[in-house]
Amino acid sequence: MKPRIKTPQMSVRKLIPSAITVAAICLGLSAVKAALDNQPTQAMALLAGSAILDALDGRAARMLNATSKMGAEIDSLADAVNFGVAPAFIVYLTLLPHSSAVGWLVVLLYAVCIVLRLARFNAMLDGEQPAFEKNYFVGMPAPAGAIGAIGPLAAKMRFPSDWWHTEAAQWVVIAWMIGVSLLVVSTIPMRKVHTFAVPPNMVVPLLALLAIGVAASVMDGYLVILVLIAAYVIHIPFAIRTKAWLREHPEVWDDKPKQQRQARRAIRRAQPHRRSTARLRLRRPGPRR
Repeated sequence: MKPRIKTPQMSVRKLIPSAITVAAICLGLSAVKAALDNQPTQAMALLAGSAILDALDGRAARMLNATSKMGAEIDSLADAVNFGVAPAFIVYLTLLPHSSAVGWLVVLLYAVCIVLRLARFNAMLDGEQPAFEKNYFVGMPAPAGAIGAIGPLAAKMRFPSDWWHTEAAQWVVIAWMIGVSLLVVSTIPMRKVHTFAVPPNMVVPLLALLAIGVAASVMDGYLVILVLIAAYVIHIPFAIRTKAWLREHPEVWDDKPKQQRQARRAIRRAQPHRRSTARLRLRRPGPRR
């Protein structure tokens, strides 16, 4: 008799992150089912739940020391389903049900852009980059793209009117989806949320603001989605400027964010004439010849 080969047993602890990812996939597909049943509010809630689980699975894997190659692959596939396929179907079923083939082509474009963005993200993990590059996404991340995609649906639910059933509204939604798709595959830097440093004197106000945000999401979730989208779009020019400054100052790459801000302020104070001369298009006086 041949000796029986014992396969290594996997502990339940290492299965928890993958279980969270699978649950996120189930919520994302259930969001599509809710859209098919003409329940847009439930569809957005399920999509938000899948985004929350997506944010938790990676952290759970690191906390439990249960990271694995299989878990990373499942997470990437889950992002493609939850933030690419699900929002595309939700937008098409709720906002573009009577549109021409252009509407379907646009949601296909969005889903493909999400997949391309995820593939680029995975490919960039193996490359060596400066430390400050890790604080920025290249293009809009997939969860933010999903929230941006359902923005018109949130606006329709928050401000209902007959205009949403017109041809003009459908073209607005199509243009919006094209814009989100281009942001997803763009190379525009966008700051990662967890890299923002909070001063000690701002902890209590931010916690109070968070409590207000949670209460507002319960009372008026549609408006909260629109506010989040607006805040994210507003932060993009600041992310572009900050990353450009860091690229030009390699001496601060290894510093903490607080020290980098102090260095940026010091350089700005050392050039008090910069804004005024740029505004007036004046040239700094030089030595006479």
